[in-house]
Amino acid sequence: MNETLIVLEALVVIAALIILALGIIALGTKLISRPSKIGKVEIGALVDSTQSDQRGAVRSVQSADMQIKSQKLDEIWTPMHLERLASTYWRFLTRCTLGLIQIEYTEEERFVVLICRPFVLLAFRKPEYQMDDVRGIVRWRIERGLLVAAPGVGGDGYLEIDVARKPGAKPGSSMLHVDVEIANYFPQVAVLFSQWVYAATQSKIHVLVCYAFLRSIAHGDLAESRLVHFTHINQLPKPSGPRPRDRGVS
Repeated sequence: MNETLIVLEALVVIAALIILALGIIALGTKLISRPSKIGKVEIGALVDSTQSDQRGAVRSVQSADMQIKSQKLDEIWTPMHLERLASTYWRFLTRCTLGLIQIEYTEEERFVVLICRPFVLLAFRKPEYQMDDVRGIVRWRIERGLLVAAPGVGGDGYLEIDVARKPGAKPGSSMLHVDVEIANYFPQVAVLFSQWVYAATQSKIHVLVCYAFLRSIAHGDLAESRLVHFTHINQLPKPSGPRPRDRGVS
């Protein structure tokens, strides 16, 4: 009986999200199809790659390059701002859904909820940070949620923001490469409906959130950290391995 109620609850929530997603996508799709400029910050066109493997696990990477003043980038290249960058991503998820989706924080988990708990769409473990002088990573490992199919509960899926810097094409400028990746994710939408429905709705919302997230960096509009655990850059693990875009999508 409880399992039946859980399935029905998931269906109702997901159906509502699909309707919401279609509206958001209709409003926002045109925004991400071309480069843009905010002040002196240039944002390249957002590149979106989403594929699933034979197991039904999804890997999706959204990437963009930004030309930004080196001095401005130096000022925010700290663990504190990396944490604020992570908070900004979640803030835009709430904004682009007109407040219907909220983020709740505890010391050990992050919850993406529809209005309030117990409607937990996605639950993540606490973020993991890595950073050095040229690269910063924030990674949240997926734990459970109404949008997570059974094979992905407590598995090795994760959401990651990966930022890397290098000298820009113009004197005094830097190139900031941003990847937002979700990997080893088993979407419940694809199981209950189809992979096409997932690609046309939930996946597209993720793309739009990424675009808004990039614009927030250009504006310098970073959210305040909700759980403050700042440290020195030398005390964080150093990033290793290729960036998400360099790994490719298999």
